[in-house]
Formats: sequence, C-alpha cells, structure tokens
Amino acid sequence: MTVIATLVARGLLLDMDGTLVNSDAVVERLWGQWAAEQGLDVNAVLAVAHGRQGWATMAQFLPERPVEINHAENARMLEEETVSVDGVVPVDGAQAFMASVAHLPHALVTSANTALAEVRMRAAGLALPVKRITAESVSVSKPDPEGFLKGAAELGVAPADCVVFEDSEAGIAAGKAAGAMVVGVGPRAAAFAPTVHVPDLTRITVEPLAEGAIAIHVLD
Repeated sequence: MTVIATLVARGLLLDMDGTLVNSDAVVERLWGQWAAEQGLDVNAVLAVAHGRQGWATMAQFLPERPVEINHAENARMLEEETVSVDGVVPVDGAQAFMASVAHLPHALVTSANTALAEVRMRAAGLALPVKRITAESVSVSKPDPEGFLKGAAELGVAPADCVVFEDSEAGIAAGKAAGAMVVGVGPRAAAFAPTVHVPDLTRITVEPLAEGAIAIHVLD
C-alpha cells in the first residue's frame, strides 16, 4: 500500500459504532423492530438511525409524540442494546489503530451512553479511551457538533486541529460543523463527502510528529 493523502492534526476524535465497532447487526435488529411496531418503513428509519441518539431518531419520525415518551423508549432500547452483543465485532484494523493512538491525544465521541460504550468496546476487544464524550455528556445529538466540540476541549486542542473519524451522515455532518477534518470510515461514509474516505481502518496509519503534531496517513 502507498500513502495517497496525509492529514496533520493535534487531536483525534473517534466515533464508536460503525467506526471502531461493527454493531450493525444489533442496531438493525432493534431499530427494525421499533420501526415495525410504529408502522414505519424499516429502511427509512435505518437510513437515519446510525450515529444519532435514539430519541432524536424517534422525534424525526414521530414529531407529534411527547418528548418524554421518546426518552423513555430510548432508555428501554439502550438497556436492550447493552445486553445484546451477538455480532458485535471490531471494524477491520480497529485493534491496530487503537494501539497506534494509545499514547496520542484522542477521545471517544459517541452517541451511546457510558454503559453501552463500555459493553461494545469490550465485546470488540478494544481499549476504552480515558477521555470520552458519551450521551450523558451532551444536550443534543449529532449532527449537532456539541459532542466533537466538547471532545476537542477535553484534549485542549482547537477543533480545526482535530481529525474526526466517523461513519454516519449525522456524525460526518457534526464533525464538519465543528470545523474539524473528517475521515469517513466504511461504506456509509463515502456518500457524505468527508475530507477523505477509507473502507476500513486497515487503510490508516498514524505517525507522531514534532511538537505534538500527528500525521494521519491514508493508504490506497
């Protein structure tokens, strides 16, 4: 493989589902069930459910429903997701990638809550970053940039000096809105115009540079 692009940053902001962890089997099963219960088109729901907090997806499809019901139903679904790890595996290259960034400034920025993040990262055999922004850390869901802005602040790095790793439409939009560079990971990401796109994390290498800079190399 050869390097086809290099991004230079001072901090890395990492989404979880679809980026580090492949949890599609669980997400699609539970959201498919929810869509069917509501009489909604399953494919339409799945097209927007990835990357968002559950209550935000519910509000988009059931805008007249009281927000309290959405939050209660989201809490129930999170409980189900937390005990359902069948099919949860690392994205190709995720283990080597996480090892390569272990001593570099990085943070997890996920729409999952803390309990679900811990369960899924453990199921995928990945170390959970010390710095993390979860559902409990923010007041709004991706595509709002709040999570990535808070992640950058946790690292003490300007958002423009961060690279976001994301797979979903909502997540890529949030990274762009934060002013960060975005590496789109996986098949979903290519359609949403990230800064660069890779099929998985085997196409990424990370190199520490002088004075705290980080080179993110994209391979063909």
